[in-house]
Amino acid sequence: MTDAISVWWLIYPLMGLFAGFFAGLLGIGGGMILVSLLVMTFNAQGFPADRVMHLALGTSLATIIFTSLKSVQSHHRHGAVQWDIVKGTALGLVAGTLAGTAVADALRSNVLAVLFTLFVVYSAVNMMLDIKPKPTNRLPGPLGLQLGAGAVGVASALVGAGGGFLSIPLMSFCNVPMRQCVATSSAFGIPIAVSGTIGFLVGGWDKDHLPALSAGYLYLPAVVGIVAGTFVTVPIGAKVAHSIPVPRLKKVFAVILSIMAIKMTISLF
Repeated sequence: MTDAISVWWLIYPLMGLFAGFFAGLLGIGGGMILVSLLVMTFNAQGFPADRVMHLALGTSLATIIFTSLKSVQSHHRHGAVQWDIVKGTALGLVAGTLAGTAVADALRSNVLAVLFTLFVVYSAVNMMLDIKPKPTNRLPGPLGLQLGAGAVGVASALVGAGGGFLSIPLMSFCNVPMRQCVATSSAFGIPIAVSGTIGFLVGGWDKDHLPALSAGYLYLPAVVGIVAGTFVTVPIGAKVAHSIPVPRLKKVFAVILSIMAIKMTISLF
């Protein structure tokens, strides 16, 4: 049993290496990738089926705290983060994410899995189509920003992601340059991940049938291992994001989301 546990503890850093690169590259915090991988890993470890999705969401959000900090640091050095947008959305992101964790706690794992898949498919199709916004499109006013941020927060909690799957297309629709969308989205991940982690920690605190070494819906060995891996590859991904053509960046984003949607759908069956 100890040998089996040690094998999984080696796998988590490898997940972090993989997810960290795309977190830095795409500003998605790695959540879209991690949730699918964690669900498959937790199932293989024999974790309770009715808690697997909740554990994957909570664990993913906890790791995004660290990947977002590292990613923001890298993007900020390139001057790409639009901090005025971050300040104008922070409250809505926190409120929406906390509300989303409460909703997630009330839903069954299979329902959460279906919602996750739908969000991923939507995001992938949106980026694949590459619909050009009208030149006159601009970001909404303060109220519109907060409402939009609240929606991003709710969705992020339900899929365990940093919000890039929604915030990047939304900002792009408002004619924010793509590289700035990616960089600013990575900053969104901080309030989303902190509030989401607190929500899943509190929501799962008194639940039974959780695996050992869990804190609420956070599986701590996975959090530690994944974070260790992401710290290596997040700066590499962020550097690549500022050196490849924007259209290619969009296509990479869409392809990764599509792959994760397919894997998540397969895991449902």
